[in-house]
Amino acid sequence: MSRAEIRASGLLASILAMRMLGWFLILPVFSVAAKTLTGGDSVTLVGWAMGIYGLAQAFGQLPYGLASDRYGRKPVIVIGLVLFAVGSFIAAAATDIHWVIAGRAIQGAGAISAAVTAFIADSTREEHRTKAMAMVGGSIGITFAISMVLSPILYQWMGMGGVFGLTGVLAIIAIPVVLFMVPTMPRVPSGRADFGEVLKSAELMRLNFGVFVLHLTQVAMFVVVPPALVQYADLPIASHWKVYLPVMIASFVLMLPPIFVGERQGKMKQVFVAAIALMLAVQAGLWLFLQAPMHWSVLVILLLAFFISFNVLEASQPSLVSRIAPPSAKGAALGVYNTLQALGLACGGVVGGWLRQHVSASSVFALGAGLTIVWLIIAANMRNLPRRGAAAKTA
Repeated sequence: MSRAEIRASGLLASILAMRMLGWFLILPVFSVAAKTLTGGDSVTLVGWAMGIYGLAQAFGQLPYGLASDRYGRKPVIVIGLVLFAVGSFIAAAATDIHWVIAGRAIQGAGAISAAVTAFIADSTREEHRTKAMAMVGGSIGITFAISMVLSPILYQWMGMGGVFGLTGVLAIIAIPVVLFMVPTMPRVPSGRADFGEVLKSAELMRLNFGVFVLHLTQVAMFVVVPPALVQYADLPIASHWKVYLPVMIASFVLMLPPIFVGERQGKMKQVFVAAIALMLAVQAGLWLFLQAPMHWSVLVILLLAFFISFNVLEASQPSLVSRIAPPSAKGAALGVYNTLQALGLACGGVVGGWLRQHVSASSVFALGAGLTIVWLIIAANMRNLPRRGAAAKTA
């Protein structure tokens, strides 16, 4: 990758990671902190405060993606960051759970993921795009692990309002980064983007289904995994970062070789399918672990394998979307993709929680395994794209 590509990808990845920080920082502490708010003793309202962010994201991704194709990436990203900051400050000032819900909805309405990933696609050559997307996936994964460490500390230091306020300040700081530090790319040729073509593409629909399953499985898993670490590893929640942080760092390092080999040898389909198969093995392993508990180290190994597969898929899928989509409809295609991603996040929490409460913890992994089998069958029929260098020469 050139210096300009690394700079643009790194800065844009950091902006997306900051957005995810707004989601991750509240996960470990909000259910406790909500009890200090008027109406915060309602589990239903607390659930809405947690989930409304992802729901608003789902409704916003497609309009933002389409707008970024039409009006440019930077203006759309800045608007999203402003909305995120406004929502953060509303939630920070709230003394009533309903105002927190309103603030979280406004935060989520700044749905910039599609515009940012389209911007990364604009800023990188095809032969390096998956590496750039890997920076995004890795930065989000590391943000998740760091959030598990910092969230209880920040909450103790500045309270829930301070945590919300901090995310708003970070969004404000990100605006000049987008405007003045991220290199401006030439506008995409203004041909008419056929949105119907995006929706009718079987290859894009495979990837959209895949990202839905990927994120539903991820969130549903984390309805079960934290209690399992408490029960089987005798590890209090405040110490879970001791597992998450090394697992995330190791998984990011271990996901790079298969991506590099797949890119160089034109075997990204094989890497992609193998990552889905690994995820299926993890879901089966977690189901078996709950049926016949083993040493807690097995749970950690399964988490490592999950995040290796997750990071490979998180890096390769948006890159594939950007390659398959018509040049004038990258934002639209990534908008649909990120909409399904956000719906997967929302459904994972709802379905995972319902299954754990009304069926069993192991049923969460049975669902994950079943959906992953369907995904594996669908992905096995995808076409194998040529090596990026070869594609560029024939273009």
